[in-house]
Amino acid sequence: MTLAKFEVFRTVIELGGLSKAAEALGLTQSAVSHAIASLESDFGFTLLTRGRSGISLTSNGERILLYIHEILKWNEQMMQEVANINGIEVGTVRIGTFPSVSIQWLPQIMKQFKQSFPLIEIKLFEGNYDDIEQWIVNGAVDFGFLSLPTSKAFEVIPLKKDKMLCILPDTHPLHQQDKIYFEQIKNEMFIMPKSNIDKDVRKILKNNNVTPEIQYEVEEDQAIIAMVQNNLGISILPEMILYRIPNNVCVINLEGDNYRSIGIAATSLKNISPAAGKFIEYVKLWLNVQE
Repeated sequence: MTLAKFEVFRTVIELGGLSKAAEALGLTQSAVSHAIASLESDFGFTLLTRGRSGISLTSNGERILLYIHEILKWNEQMMQEVANINGIEVGTVRIGTFPSVSIQWLPQIMKQFKQSFPLIEIKLFEGNYDDIEQWIVNGAVDFGFLSLPTSKAFEVIPLKKDKMLCILPDTHPLHQQDKIYFEQIKNEMFIMPKSNIDKDVRKILKNNNVTPEIQYEVEEDQAIIAMVQNNLGISILPEMILYRIPNNVCVINLEGDNYRSIGIAATSLKNISPAAGKFIEYVKLWLNVQE
């Protein structure tokens, strides 16, 4: 058994197929298939099932993947430490992220980081909060951006309070108010975000004793904004998402102090890789400059 086989197995799972893994690793598909078959022979059981819809992990494969993530993580950290001792900064940082952080923060942070550390590779895994938590737990990422508090016992670094705001069409009777009161939301047609931020919105509504009349549950942020624009209801979204608003959509403060708290989460910040630690420092420095 070799680390190379483990890396092939992990890449197949990350990319969802043998051909994609082969392309990413610079191997032939036959070589990738041989590596997986060799691992299965070494272990004595099947790791993957292959069907019309693609590949999937067997139950045994799911159990083994957790250990492979850990082995590769510690090997990566060891090699980064060896490089640091030799005065060379190399490595790979795997980051779990959600769309508004990917759009608003990471491009600028990554640009500055790559200028200082050109030999450190950044890999982004984008999903919703539940996806990111699972990636942190199983070791697929070094750390992830999440809305705090998280549902898991992670170590966290709070980063930013992202104000939650009400959006409504400019033809709405409430559009000229400086502030929207929760009592006013109770009888409004409401468009509920379905993906990353529904937990944040539902928590705010619950804390203010509001059960809205939900007309639609929508996953895409821009789709929610478009529906508001077309008078299909009102909604609540974080300020970071509201960077491209049509002229006929109004963004208004909510009563009280309502926000989602964005932070970084990891199983252990003390044991995080040197490269990941450097990237986190760049995140904090960049946010300090923006304030």
